[in-house]
Amino acid sequence: MTKLQIAIDRVPLAEAVALAETFNGVADIVEMGTSLVKDYGNLAIKELRQVLTQSELLVDIKTMDEGAYEFNQGYRYGGDILTVMGAASLDTIAACYKVSQAQHKQMMIDLLEVSDEKISQLKQFKDAIFCLHHSVDRKDKWDAADSVLKFNADFPGITSLAIAGGLDLAQTRKLAEKQLVDIVIVGSHITKAENPLISATRFKEAVS
Repeated sequence: MTKLQIAIDRVPLAEAVALAETFNGVADIVEMGTSLVKDYGNLAIKELRQVLTQSELLVDIKTMDEGAYEFNQGYRYGGDILTVMGAASLDTIAACYKVSQAQHKQMMIDLLEVSDEKISQLKQFKDAIFCLHHSVDRKDKWDAADSVLKFNADFPGITSLAIAGGLDLAQTRKLAEKQLVDIVIVGSHITKAENPLISATRFKEAVS
């Protein structure tokens, strides 16, 4: 079954906590977005952790350096899944991976603007979640399903795949129906909806 991850970004902390509480038990994973990490720091992880009793918490720290320290801190404050950039050095990613394995937690590798050659090197991190990520700043349109099909053909050894980047309900349903990914990551199509809970429920039904 495809999991639904809801990303909370670019809102005041109090609103983020309220949204997390709303999505608790609806989303499989609630994401504390990078903007929240930058605005409020690791201490804010605790506040989201307290209201997430039925959903996992991903903290999108986008580690590029000091991998062991950042991952130890992220898990210490309550993250279940932490992110490292695929563009980071292999040594940094290996340090993050070592911490995640030691703490029996999960690591997500963000493949934003990462070359195929580098992805081939990243396959060694077998228990990691790999995230195909289409930047919000990019102006070109993309087909999420086609991107995943190509990725799976190019990298058949990667067994845990997530996808992010402006996904709407139709794209989410298509990805889930074809069982193309393990995790669909949705942000503003849920959090900026007139009724975020109703929207989250519709996306959850689409992946179930």
